[in-house]
Amino acid sequence: MIRIDSAFDSGNIKVERISGPHEIVLTIPQDAHSDFYQWFHFRLSGAKGQRCTIRIVDLKGSAYPDGWPGYRACVSDDRQTWRRAETSYDAKSANGTLTISVTPAVDQVWLAYFAPYSLERHHDLIVRIAARPGVRADVLGHSLDGRPIDRLVIGDGPKTVWLYARQHPGESMAEWWMEGALERLTDAADPVARKLRSQATFHIVPNMNPDGSFRGHLRTNAAGVNLNREWHAPSAEKSPEVLCVRDAMDKTGCNLAVDVHGDEAIPQVFIAGFEGIPSITEKQLALLADYKARLARITPDFQTAKGYPVARPGTANLAMSTNQLAERFRCLAMTLEMPFKDNDDLPCAEFGWSPERSKLLGRDCLAAILETLPDLG
Repeated sequence: MIRIDSAFDSGNIKVERISGPHEIVLTIPQDAHSDFYQWFHFRLSGAKGQRCTIRIVDLKGSAYPDGWPGYRACVSDDRQTWRRAETSYDAKSANGTLTISVTPAVDQVWLAYFAPYSLERHHDLIVRIAARPGVRADVLGHSLDGRPIDRLVIGDGPKTVWLYARQHPGESMAEWWMEGALERLTDAADPVARKLRSQATFHIVPNMNPDGSFRGHLRTNAAGVNLNREWHAPSAEKSPEVLCVRDAMDKTGCNLAVDVHGDEAIPQVFIAGFEGIPSITEKQLALLADYKARLARITPDFQTAKGYPVARPGTANLAMSTNQLAERFRCLAMTLEMPFKDNDDLPCAEFGWSPERSKLLGRDCLAAILETLPDLG
């Protein structure tokens, strides 16, 4: 018998009906206390050797309907390697329908919006990196559901760098990026890492939204709050995750901050800046442009031609972390975006944008940071 299950870490789907392998109809539940929905993660059982047609309907009202055209779902039979499935989108069918076609070779396969990064893997990452020489680990605070907001501190140089990810929990590529960056930064033999550790102190928060991650949310925490709209006035009642991180930043100061995300619609890697903040300086703008140029030189997975529209002077939303930190500390801050789809500048038919490429990008971003550190105030 064909079954669909999602009652597990980051699982999220609702079964509307299953009438056989060619008639599996699903919908995506909203984040709790929120209108956002887009993340899905479920297990398909009992369909070994059968070509299955899975339709996820009612997607016009999803958080980013422009994210569905050209998107291909992630599928895995071992939860380790995630390939892309045959996928199409019809905006006119059933209020927006994503159709996924798979023929499982085994009894159970998993499908997801992007390769999940589980809380168990997060805890394994924290304990593995914390055990390496020179790494300090602590807990900055707790989420609304009582989960720890973990920080890793690496290096003892004079510049202060903050790296943080998964304010939006469904953007799991952000924690894959963190894994790649942390592995390089703690590699005793890596010359880039050795120099980084001597020139800067890194404060790293791999997952700022563990509640949303576990609950299978796209964009919000347990209270239905978008954490990246809380940085002007975080509260213990609605956004303790941001409150504890921002308080820690106030204690350490900040020369450079990177907020790691994923974008549903744009099939490229890009950086969003802080151009609209009230007190922007020419030096900040030059630092941002230089960092982008360095990263584009280091990796062909990054580009500067496509991205979000640049904010007009004085129009920045200071509730967003990049804007808030650039204004608050007069520092270089940026939002790094990776695609849910593929990188159309360097496409991969089998895997699309993947955990492996996210990890490699994390490593490359560190190399660009090393070149930038001497210019920071």
